[in-house]
Amino acid sequence: MNTYKIKIINKTQEWLSQMGKVRGAFMLIFCLVTTFVAAQEATLTATVSKNKLAVNQRLRIEFTINKQGGDNFSPPKFTNFKVVGGPSQSVSQSWVNGKTSFSQSYTYVLQPNKKGELTIGEASIKISGKTIKSEAIKIIVLDAVDIPKNPNDPNYIAQQNIHLVAEISKSRPYVGEGIYVEYRLYVSENVSVYDTNVTEAPQYNGFWNQAIKISNYPVKMGKYNGEDYRYIVLQKALLIPTKTGNLTIDPMKMDIVIGVPTGRADFFGNVITRNVQKEFASAKKVINPRSLPLEGKPTNFTGAVGDFNFDVTLSKEVLKANESSQIKVAVSGKGNLKLFELPEVTTPVELEKYQPERKEKVQVNSSGVSGEISDLYTVVPQYKGKYKIPNVSFSYFNPNERKYHTITTDDFFVDVLEGKELKPAIDTNATQKQDVVSTGNNFRYIQTKSNLELVDTEDFFKSNLFYILLLLPLITIPIGVFIAKKAEERSNDLIGNKLRKAEKLAKKYLSEAQKQLGKKEAFYEALERALHNYLKAKLGIETADISKEKITEILENKKVEPTTIIQFIEVLKHSDMARYSQITNTEMEAEFERAKQVIVQLDKQL
Repeated sequence: MNTYKIKIINKTQEWLSQMGKVRGAFMLIFCLVTTFVAAQEATLTATVSKNKLAVNQRLRIEFTINKQGGDNFSPPKFTNFKVVGGPSQSVSQSWVNGKTSFSQSYTYVLQPNKKGELTIGEASIKISGKTIKSEAIKIIVLDAVDIPKNPNDPNYIAQQNIHLVAEISKSRPYVGEGIYVEYRLYVSENVSVYDTNVTEAPQYNGFWNQAIKISNYPVKMGKYNGEDYRYIVLQKALLIPTKTGNLTIDPMKMDIVIGVPTGRADFFGNVITRNVQKEFASAKKVINPRSLPLEGKPTNFTGAVGDFNFDVTLSKEVLKANESSQIKVAVSGKGNLKLFELPEVTTPVELEKYQPERKEKVQVNSSGVSGEISDLYTVVPQYKGKYKIPNVSFSYFNPNERKYHTITTDDFFVDVLEGKELKPAIDTNATQKQDVVSTGNNFRYIQTKSNLELVDTEDFFKSNLFYILLLLPLITIPIGVFIAKKAEERSNDLIGNKLRKAEKLAKKYLSEAQKQLGKKEAFYEALERALHNYLKAKLGIETADISKEKITEILENKKVEPTTIIQFIEVLKHSDMARYSQITNTEMEAEFERAKQVIVQLDKQL
């Protein structure tokens, strides 16, 4: 029994000893924390809930000191403000991952007495015999706003704490200069967003536009009207104005489900929230693009705006007849790469040049449109000899430097070593020297005498011509009336006039193709080019760089009949395929008539 008591006493002593060690360690940590807190430099900061408000709204200001021992806090005089709440005090101390923090706050609720730019003065507090002060804060007070009778109305709270904003990088760009529009959803700490749905996407009329992909929609911190908000970027797009004038970006509209506090708490003191669905819309934005300057504008400028490099390369400079070589015309850099034409390469007639193949390596991201576009020409020499390919020039406008630049390449020479000899041209206009052959009849005598006779004349009066001219008005008046009636009937025939106009237009665009009938490749190239040029002139779009599916979509949006669209696309497809198959002249004439009819049908409907 005594042994058992001794064991209990020993265990108790060991436990007390361990508790003493723990207490010692705790005291050591407490001393270190106290020393660390005391070592911090004391600062008094002032923060407000909003820097901009209406004259009938309120704001909260909080003065915080980050060190213990503060005494005799003295608030500012709050000139031009009415104190409607406070001061309320709070103390916070934490120790996380070996780091400790301390703060003591004094909070007031204020309401401005007048409009304008008002200032909240300095507050002060004494600590360790030293007085420290906060900085003054400027507040902008605006006109009164409508405030509901119940300030806890969820719809009012949602409207005050969520804002859908369109941010524009530049409101006065040059035509062809890229700008950005970014749609941000600002949400205050007072509410929560549970669901969003875009009900109406913005329209970019007058702009070439390209959406920029956003990954993961990260939440960021920022300021809206001088207040701290969380925000996410919902949508971002690159816009390139294609004309001058006031271009309007219509608002984006969204339905948002929001959790707003009701002003009541549950049994445990947690704030009760209520879900509210409300529609928000961004403000309409107006962009006023500037026209490009006329001073210093090169004659070969085709609308390139940005910062570019230009290069022309030749794959082979020495080759044989009928052996091909490629000429690459490339523009690289940053700017409106898809909105201008590349300069065309001219070659001697002895070098057969084919239609270029367009290649694009373009990417659109947050830094803009960048990459390279190029045209690849294939040339095939027919005769032996050395031929010159003249230099090519490319001009662009740099909006940052506000001036034009022109890049000119060097001449190229193609040396054809083997092939048929080119026959020298014969000058048919040259005068050939011939010897004079003398004959007996080369020169005649000169007559020295003449016999003059009186010419019989007839009086005009009562002559045949006199009576014809007298009766002519009586004949021409009925004819004129008849012609006028026919012209009036023709002008009133709207359908017939439109048909005749369409046929005339079709003949205009297909004139080159008609000249090339019988020459397969030249005919189908001219036919395809005529169809594209018709759409380009009629709809004001560049069709060379878009697919047949896109052309179909554009025509459907213009309410063109499906059968006409199908016929148009079939003519385009047949033009591509016919170059590589056996085609007779009869088939080419039939294709020409089909193209003519489809242009007539399109023009009647557009």
